[in-house]
Amino acid sequence: METTDAAVCFDALGQPTRLGLMRALLSAGANGLGAGEVAEALGVPPSTLSFHFRALEAAGLIAATRQGRHVIYAAQMDRLRAVVTFLVDACCDGDPARCGSLGLLLDKAMGNAAVTPPLFNVLFLCTQNSARSIMAEAILTKLGRDRFQAFSAGSDPSPEGPMPEVLSHLKAMGHDVSGLRSKTWNEFTGPTAPKIDFVIALCDTLHGQACPDFGDTVMTGAWPLPDPAKFGGSAAERATMLNELYAALHRRLAIFGALPVGSLDRMALKARLDELADPHAMAR
Repeated sequence: METTDAAVCFDALGQPTRLGLMRALLSAGANGLGAGEVAEALGVPPSTLSFHFRALEAAGLIAATRQGRHVIYAAQMDRLRAVVTFLVDACCDGDPARCGSLGLLLDKAMGNAAVTPPLFNVLFLCTQNSARSIMAEAILTKLGRDRFQAFSAGSDPSPEGPMPEVLSHLKAMGHDVSGLRSKTWNEFTGPTAPKIDFVIALCDTLHGQACPDFGDTVMTGAWPLPDPAKFGGSAAERATMLNELYAALHRRLAIFGALPVGSLDRMALKARLDELADPHAMAR
């Protein structure tokens, strides 16, 4: 980062309200916050905050994206990392060992520190929550380990529960299916529900039903995939199509699970999420 560029960023941050605003967005991570949430957190009228949002956006420190009726602001992690690095990378001629405790800050700014990644909650949706979303929940639970917690639900969950052949296939692929069940998405909308970071729909339509409000900052995506309930042919042909569906989900979720979710800005993260809907994009 050039000196002039760094000075622009420091100038934008050199005001108490903007500094508090920046800290609030950093605390929220890649999903960001709505203007109203920031105003409530800081105790500042939304009309006053608009000026400060514009100043930080002009400096490249935050970015705004529209989520339905709401505008969500998120910190630009790469830009802020460059600012911090500019400030500390000359410390003791770049030798962290000579900088005492400031060396720890230098290590983090340069990306050398071991950082425990945050846990993100991902909700997969499908109409009956009996096949595709059940598969996705099982796959991400195994792939995501300590980075993601996977859930699934449906607009009209199957009273019979997950399809037996789906459970059998998951078992054969080494997944624990003991906790998998078909459930309504209303379980994820109450005050005691887990805070959802990502909502990914896996079917072409949810029978015209509007999704519940999972919060302004939830990142959404749609990966339409074929419905196993409509698979025809012999048992062997159905098994082949089920295997192809599993492979398609596994490819997407392996890429999704490897994304640097905590450091990508909101716009870049949304672009990657949408890109995974296209099987051709994954091959590029």
